[in-house]
Amino acid sequence: MRNQQSTQGILSIVALVCLAAGWFNFFSPEINSLLSRKVFYVLIGISFFLQAPLLSNKNFVYAMYAAAAICVLGGLFIPLGTKLESIKTIGLLGGIILSIVNRPTYRQ
Repeated sequence: MRNQQSTQGILSIVALVCLAAGWFNFFSPEINSLLSRKVFYVLIGISFFLQAPLLSNKNFVYAMYAAAAICVLGGLFIPLGTKLESIKTIGLLGGIILSIVNRPTYRQ
């Protein structure tokens, strides 16, 4: 379980690096677009897949899997520049909301 969490964290960080590389134009326009509009979503989707079984609220597990699938499939198969591209963002926002809502609350 600990190894899965660290893998999920590393994937999230690499995904953010891909997003930043695309935003700040570190590479050619084609590579920047690929990193920030395709690879980012695939990596975040894989991260959501790894996070799903670790959710404490089991009602959210399938929703997290759905968000992960939307991100991965959208990143792989939705062409850039189409109206369908916003579906990836919906999956991303869904996964982020589920992650935030599922955080444990600590009371002292």
